[in-house]
Amino acid sequence: MQERIWASLLLLLLLLPPPPLCGGPPDSGRQELEPERGPLQPFDLLYASGVAAYYNGDYEQAVRDLESALLSHRRLREVRTRCARHCAVRRPLVPPGAGPGAELPFFRALLERARCYRSCESQRLGGPASRHRVSEDVRSDFQRRVPYNYLQRAYIKLNQLQKAVEAAHTFFMANPEHMEMQQNIENYRMMAGVEEFQLIDREAKPHLESYSAGVKHYEADDFELSIKYFEQALREYFSEDVECRTLCEGPQRFEEYEYLGHKGGLYETIADHYMQVLVCQHECVRELATRPGRLSPIENFLPLHYDYLQFAYYRVGEYVKALECAKAYLLFHPDDEDVQDNVDYYESLLDDSIDPESIEAREDLIMFVKRHKLESELIKSAAEGLGFSYTEPNYWIRYGGRQDENRVPSGVNMEGAEVHGLSMGKKSSPKIDRDLREGGPLLYENITFVYNSEQLNGTQRVLLDNVLSEEQCRELHSVASGIMLVGDGYRGKTSPHTPNEKFEGATVLKALKFGYEGRVPLKSARLFYDISEKARKIVESYFMLNSTLYFSYTHLVCRTALSGQQDRRNDLSHPIHADNCLLDPEANECWKEPPAYTFRDYSALLYMNDDFEGGEFIFTEMDAKTVTASIKPKCGRMISFSSGGENPHGVKAVTKGQRCAVALWFTLNPLYRELERIKADEVIAILDQEQQGKHELNINPKDEL
Repeated sequence: MQERIWASLLLLLLLLPPPPLCGGPPDSGRQELEPERGPLQPFDLLYASGVAAYYNGDYEQAVRDLESALLSHRRLREVRTRCARHCAVRRPLVPPGAGPGAELPFFRALLERARCYRSCESQRLGGPASRHRVSEDVRSDFQRRVPYNYLQRAYIKLNQLQKAVEAAHTFFMANPEHMEMQQNIENYRMMAGVEEFQLIDREAKPHLESYSAGVKHYEADDFELSIKYFEQALREYFSEDVECRTLCEGPQRFEEYEYLGHKGGLYETIADHYMQVLVCQHECVRELATRPGRLSPIENFLPLHYDYLQFAYYRVGEYVKALECAKAYLLFHPDDEDVQDNVDYYESLLDDSIDPESIEAREDLIMFVKRHKLESELIKSAAEGLGFSYTEPNYWIRYGGRQDENRVPSGVNMEGAEVHGLSMGKKSSPKIDRDLREGGPLLYENITFVYNSEQLNGTQRVLLDNVLSEEQCRELHSVASGIMLVGDGYRGKTSPHTPNEKFEGATVLKALKFGYEGRVPLKSARLFYDISEKARKIVESYFMLNSTLYFSYTHLVCRTALSGQQDRRNDLSHPIHADNCLLDPEANECWKEPPAYTFRDYSALLYMNDDFEGGEFIFTEMDAKTVTASIKPKCGRMISFSSGGENPHGVKAVTKGQRCAVALWFTLNPLYRELERIKADEVIAILDQEQQGKHELNINPKDEL
């Protein structure tokens, strides 16, 4: 089995020639690469310095350090990519011949590649590469673009509005659920004038931008420009693919053991590490198809480039290129009857001097698909031989089906026919991909179980009472009146869901901020924090989740019926919706795609009062009409449920008085943790240390970030 794996590996390396060295020929005659001017500063140290300067009010220093951190982060990636390309050319792994001891040249090349890579990085970084090893927290912050959150606030303090807008927009593109940032961007644009600044994503991926431009021009029937942008997108895609695969060659996390303490033999250790690298590289097709801040990739992303191109080339009369692209698409979907028909039609349009059989699929894709299939075989073979679990994803899955918009039936004159754009299709809400369990312990005394999913006529639902005491309800209601602002959490809109009610809200960090400043009782502000954490633990335990549940958004909200506007009301306080997908009652589907908060997994509502009329919480069928359960709010009552299309819900009209609740959304993905909640955790830690008489942390809780 090992011989089979290594033979497959050598074949894989032979398939694709190494990429050319950026910035010069492969063999320039230089013994070593010249070091950069001065050592590159580690981006995590610059980031920490920038954040510290921000909290100390030194915004100029904060901007310098944060910008330097981002530059260092980008430069480090560039150096690693360039050194990997350089060493791939100078130290190839493939041995020149076979025979006894044939593996020795391979390992000699391996060791020389390692030495070359270490030497290259050390020279270009101006010091050992180990200085740039960062913690998972810092890595996560840069992946989620958190430095831009600090930058936008620092720039606004320095009255540099355009740079603040750019930083805010860049952060928001990767964190579309961040309501505060969305509000900030709108405020900045109002301050500057809507047309004065253009929103710029400083971390935009060129291949995604070019792809979007290609789609835009295609749908406008501008096929020449569409071809230009799709071809550019493909060049950028394959360049990004090289970088993605190179970065996969970095350190790997071993879940079952500590790397330095691993006692595996030579081949086992190399194979273990290499298979993690190979799986990472194999997944680059998903990485490159996923927009910032999204969990799911653009479905069928790479094949769609060729699907668009085959029809665009046909429309401009370039039948050979249309045929090449159509055959390229069939490498992914050989059973696509529409494109098969197009191939036949394009062949019929060729000049008699051209043999249709001589026209093959695009060369760039032939090599790509060969490598992808070989990787898949190698991973599956290793999974069988080395005993690790692996399931090959369907990377090119198609949703919704093509409605023959781009089929060109043979013999049809298309000159005067209307041609529509490709149907991208929608991604319906998938079934929950985890075990559905409920009935776990409620953890706290006095909590009363009321109804489970079956009694509420649905899936993953629970109703509980006495989560709060009467005294806690009164205290929360009192603090709510002191911290809530009209439209808070709804982009400043006073009545976002219905003109017949006023909406007020407050976040947990805002409550703690007001408490720390003495504007509301600190004990009451902390109660908001504590009861939301209590609710999280109950939900995690009751639904028997096997991983940590994180806060995605925490919101105290009140809905007040407006006097004089309640006669003959027939609307809802909150329309029927699902929390992580776009409800489509006519299609009886829920599309898990933006702008829905697709990362949300569970939701909970904790009620504070019942001295109002109307306001019942309702579950419905997917048709948004058939009510399956109705819950009357009261003090201490909590309804919790999974956030997908299995649980459409809404709120009936509040016709008199004020209805208040703590609304909670949770995620199982730590990348989508609520930023305000993380800051609130830090404030609580400071308060606890102050109470214990310990030294105060160097964090100012009055800065609401």
